[in-house]
Amino acid sequence: MKKLAAGALLALLLVALCLPAGAVMNKYSTMYLDSFDTVITLIGYAESEETFNEQADQVHEMFLYMHKLFDTYNSYEDEGIVSIFTLNERAAQEPVAVDPILFSLLTFCKANYALCHEQVNVAMGSVLSIWHEYREAGLADPEHAQLPPMEALEAASGHMNIDDLVLDEENMTVYFADPQLRLDVGAVAKGYATELISQMLLAGPMPSFIISAGGNVRTGISPQDGRKAWGVGIQDPDGSVFGLSDYVEVLYIHDISVVTSGDYQRYYEVDGQRYHHLIDPETLMPDTDFRSVSIITEDSGYADMLSTAAFLMPYEESRAFIESLDGVDAIWLFPDGSMQMTDGAMKVAKSCGATNN
Repeated sequence: MKKLAAGALLALLLVALCLPAGAVMNKYSTMYLDSFDTVITLIGYAESEETFNEQADQVHEMFLYMHKLFDTYNSYEDEGIVSIFTLNERAAQEPVAVDPILFSLLTFCKANYALCHEQVNVAMGSVLSIWHEYREAGLADPEHAQLPPMEALEAASGHMNIDDLVLDEENMTVYFADPQLRLDVGAVAKGYATELISQMLLAGPMPSFIISAGGNVRTGISPQDGRKAWGVGIQDPDGSVFGLSDYVEVLYIHDISVVTSGDYQRYYEVDGQRYHHLIDPETLMPDTDFRSVSIITEDSGYADMLSTAAFLMPYEESRAFIESLDGVDAIWLFPDGSMQMTDGAMKVAKSCGATNN
């Protein structure tokens, strides 16, 4: 429920921030509630409602399909879909043929593993599944919430070598060299799906759009109402669920993504201490250096991966990492309420003088 509420707040913020001074006939919006366990919002400028609805239906269909492809916890074999769940069940026995979209996601993640300082590991599912189990139990029964035993986490961590994920490009198959390896693509899946869908929209009759998928925002060309940019709110981690003013910054952007990883979307509490879903691959525990890290760059899949990696590094390393990358900027929110930005982020931040005109 906490994750859904956070997504709903961001969706409401986007609607509020994107409203022009006067309503225009060619602006439309819709929401989807059945993909990636979050509220997904689409706002677009189209020549007609019919055009918008046609594009929105395609967006919805693509989100639904990729939700199933990337799902760790459910099988869709009765629909002819090989999901992450199916790979975790079968890929240690024999190479499993997968959809090109899923294969490209896994290839993308493995290729960028070293770039991200080995912080984003889709082969870490054995550890993440333990945290998921304890988090779900803690949310269902808060009075008896417990932490996973460290010995169980350490045992599972012996089975997260990404080199044991064998990808055969010629045959489009996936194989696990370690029988106990498990995949979890949650650190990248929403952003990757959002980017593929955005490329479809950019090539079609509605290139002026903004998609919000939880903490993943992707904008197309400028809104077609005279403004030069879309306004995107960076959420206050301690803000109330329905407070439209509960954001710490507004970014004015177009043709780019803003993706946030934070400790306030998926978490549970044990003895009054919050334990979120972003797990450090070295300590096997949630990292506590930041409340959130927001990445600003064109590709949403890349941004999703980078936001996780940057969140899991100490600040100095995190900042050096982001500043070493071309076309990437970031905003860091700290537990004491302070904020840091790269120079590029300051150029689009309302607090630094940016506007949407």
